[in-house]
Amino acid sequence: MQRLAFLRPAQTEDKWMNAPKHLRIYLLSCSLVVFLQPLHGFAQSNSDGLKIYLEQTPRQRDGQHDFDFEIGTWKTHLRRLLHPLTGSTSWVEYEGTTIVRKVWNGQANLVELEVDGPKGHIEALSLRLYNPQSHQWSLNFANSSGGALSQPTIGEFKNGRGEFFDQETLNSRAIFVRFVISDITPRSCRFEQAFSDDGGKTWEVNWIATDTRVKDESIRQNSGAPKTSLQSRRMFNYGARTKFSKLPLEFQSLKTKVE
Repeated sequence: MQRLAFLRPAQTEDKWMNAPKHLRIYLLSCSLVVFLQPLHGFAQSNSDGLKIYLEQTPRQRDGQHDFDFEIGTWKTHLRRLLHPLTGSTSWVEYEGTTIVRKVWNGQANLVELEVDGPKGHIEALSLRLYNPQSHQWSLNFANSSGGALSQPTIGEFKNGRGEFFDQETLNSRAIFVRFVISDITPRSCRFEQAFSDDGGKTWEVNWIATDTRVKDESIRQNSGAPKTSLQSRRMFNYGARTKFSKLPLEFQSLKTKVE
């Protein structure tokens, strides 16, 4: 029995070699088809998966012209919460002007705000910079007393709404800051700032500005004229005629207390 078992492989090999040539080729072809079929299916599956992934992965949009809508002169109505995150509900209103100038063909812009109200006179300046690598904007404030740019709020526009975030301190407490630009039309837009002291679970709005575009072209043209040295000094002189606790972080560094 052992001898017969030993001879069987040889007998099988003899039968294979003695089979007609066309039959051997047919059998080899069938074997290759059976072997390659899973590989083809795997490659096809990977190709389909890659195609679906590329179709579903959104391309980052070029947002360097996001603020083009705001270039020009605007009439500003401002409401400000006097004491944020204290439970206070005391608001004060201001009226004035905002001028926005394009820089670097839209990759940056300069904002000048000047308003008056029962609590005094506010003048502020903000430099907004676009990062083409991250596709995000940073909103930066500077004043002459600090001599440096403040901590920026950073974010982007999606579906016509801009959201910008930052982490700062207010009265020695760590807070989150959210600055929102919304309701954008050719004639108006809205700016809103909110603070959160619970990690972003709840937000308290403390700054609401509504801008309406100025129609008088002469005002726009005159707004681009260089300021006198006295006017330039007044642009950064916050403390001379008013007392207020906090401007939006777009317009004031929380590191510099304003009296």
